[in-house]
Amino acid sequence: MWSDLNAKHLLAFRAVVEEGTFGRAAERLGFTQSAISQQVASLEALVGQSLFDRPSGPHPPTLTHAGDRFLPHAMGILERITAAEHDLDRLARGVTGTLSIGTFQSISARVLPAALRGLYAEAPGLEVSLEAEEQQELRLDAIHDGSVDLSFLIAESRDGFNDYDQLDYMYLGADPHVAIMPASHPPGPVLVSDISGTPLVGQPPSDACGIIIDRALERFGVTANYAFRSHDNAAVQGMVGAGVGPAIMPLLTIDTSDPTISVRALEPPIPPRHHAIVWNDRRSLSPLAKRFVELTVVVCDELLAVGNDVPTAT
Repeated sequence: MWSDLNAKHLLAFRAVVEEGTFGRAAERLGFTQSAISQQVASLEALVGQSLFDRPSGPHPPTLTHAGDRFLPHAMGILERITAAEHDLDRLARGVTGTLSIGTFQSISARVLPAALRGLYAEAPGLEVSLEAEEQQELRLDAIHDGSVDLSFLIAESRDGFNDYDQLDYMYLGADPHVAIMPASHPPGPVLVSDISGTPLVGQPPSDACGIIIDRALERFGVTANYAFRSHDNAAVQGMVGAGVGPAIMPLLTIDTSDPTISVRALEPPIPPRHHAIVWNDRRSLSPLAKRFVELTVVVCDELLAVGNDVPTAT
């Protein structure tokens, strides 16, 4: 039956065609001549037709009409096998493939550019799709249903990522919360108690960062009176610069070069948010995904080391 045909049959057939004799084909493949003859005979039995005329004496074998018809098919199959081997080898070495990543604003602005630059330098043939989503629950759904290979998450504590079922993760570091004030604000730290009752700007109550900040303020007995809330970090920062009110934000979300705002430490400090990159523990990571995780760790080691250096009063 044709379903019993395998690559060894085709390799023997091709070698005889290209080398001209069974003896030279055997030398090329490292087999005995009788082994090559058996492979070709087995192939002919499977296809039900003779593929070579075998004249007696010193004359070389020649293709029959059936063999001539079969040759391009055999060559095409072997080419596809070689291409598959090459493709999977590149995939195994992490130099090609596809990668989908769930992300959010501050990661997209501060972490992904450097990590992807490094990945593209090593694997220029890769295809990356980025799914930007501010709602953490939706990023979690994408990991669980396989829509993305990797995603960035935040938690209130380093151990908080252990609370998610079916997830493996790599911890990336802590991101301190700071106060954003107008540039004219006097130097020195901002007392959390001074914020109570004043108009604030910040992130929506459904946002993972907004939840962390609001819970922390509540523990300090601070009444948060928001005049403006938005997922857009730049909009929040712009409102602070315009004088609408101060904000409490993770340092990674802030453009500290903005001349209209001033970044100040909080007293007492609000616990930082914690970052991790996660994946579904029921799916194996590709070499490309593993390499991206490694590069992300390097980038975050630098960024979050700076981030932990919270500005203090001068």
